[in-house]
Amino acid sequence: MSTSIWQRENAEAVVAEARSLLAKQLPLTSRRRFLARGLTLGGLGLLSGCRIDDSATAEAALMRISRFNDQVQGWLFSSSRLAPTYPDSMITRPFPFNAFYGEDKVPHVDATSFLLEVTGLVSDKRRWRLQELRALPQYTQVTRHICVEGWSAIGKWGGPRFGDFLRAVGADLSARYVGFQCADDYYTSIDMATALHPQTLLALDWDGRPLPPKYGFPMKLRMPTKLGYKNPKHIHAIFVSNTFNRGYWEDQGYNWFGGS
Repeated sequence: MSTSIWQRENAEAVVAEARSLLAKQLPLTSRRRFLARGLTLGGLGLLSGCRIDDSATAEAALMRISRFNDQVQGWLFSSSRLAPTYPDSMITRPFPFNAFYGEDKVPHVDATSFLLEVTGLVSDKRRWRLQELRALPQYTQVTRHICVEGWSAIGKWGGPRFGDFLRAVGADLSARYVGFQCADDYYTSIDMATALHPQTLLALDWDGRPLPPKYGFPMKLRMPTKLGYKNPKHIHAIFVSNTFNRGYWEDQGYNWFGGS
């Protein structure tokens, strides 16, 4: 099957599933509101009564659509809905490198001196060494990484469930957001429901060995329920908060929720 046909069929399947989920999971009033608001700049323009042919208004309109997108994806998200898993035979080798810089710019972190900073709404703010993270129960998953650029690859990731880590540090699990700062100056934030999803891992390993630098050493957050840009690498600080924070790509117009 050609790539274009595969992508088209996948896109059609995603749309069909989204429609089904919308019909089954959203309350009737929410579905009506979703349909009434429209999903295009034209629809938004009609509803708001404003012109959208100038850049400032268009930008504001796009941001309104993006935030509404976030709300809809949050409504549809469920901890009981799992991303597909695959056998080892389907792992993509070599797994592609992807970042906002070239591979020659990958940061190299000293494992012996590394300390993970934890702040915000947590009771235990001590810093964590890698061996302490490895002492938590470890899980392995083979899942698909889906890039917003249109490609995907299957990888094998291992590490503690992020929810287990949050409980270990006494995080306020009723808080709304978890944010990340990375050694390569990347930053992003996610909703608490995704943080607690059983497939969200604080990945320390790739394909049965410590995470190589190009894939995010010393750790990356692996979320098969999110698009690739929401999976931060080279994490060195985590904070729990009720204050909304965006992210590196989100500040440039990408959708914040980033569900796959």
